[in-house]
Amino acid sequence: MNENIFRIITTIILVSGIAISFSHRFKAQKSGGSVSHEEEGVPILVLLRLAGLAVWGSVLAYLINPHWMQWSAFSLPFAIRWLGVGLGIVALPLMYWLFSSIGNNITDTVATRKNHQLVTHGPYHWVRHPLYSVGTLFFISIGLIAANWFILVMSLVALVMLLIRLPKEEAKLIEAFGDEYRAYMKKTGRLLPHL
Repeated sequence: MNENIFRIITTIILVSGIAISFSHRFKAQKSGGSVSHEEEGVPILVLLRLAGLAVWGSVLAYLINPHWMQWSAFSLPFAIRWLGVGLGIVALPLMYWLFSSIGNNITDTVATRKNHQLVTHGPYHWVRHPLYSVGTLFFISIGLIAANWFILVMSLVALVMLLIRLPKEEAKLIEAFGDEYRAYMKKTGRLLPHL
């Protein structure tokens, strides 16, 4: 099968995901003001941004010219690559659902906005951090479509960095919402629903 078909599908999924994310983030930034990145800590701030840059850069390199990423390409059955397409398609409405649910409370750091509200509806009814789960699903789907181990590995590295940052983020939420957040933690899973 022609690699261009997978590149076209990846482009459609990626552009759709970017449109969903940026539109909601822009709206939140405009209405909620900026937030400080200082509380995140310099090591996590730098390492997480570097991992994100590696993921985004490798995906863009694959889309512009797949030969640039040939060094990390590996053979995957077409069925697995099409599974990646399916996962990417599933990730898009999940992404829209979580951004619509969190609304103007979305930030790219551990800090909360001035008028931050505890969101417990939509996917947040079951999972405290669905953005991390769905974002990982999104980039793993792209790694499978591209049949590229570097994209897959860097997606997991970014998730590990987010998991390292997560205790600090939850501490800030406990600071903001106290016992209400502690009770919410007991009812929900961190990245996946409680079974």
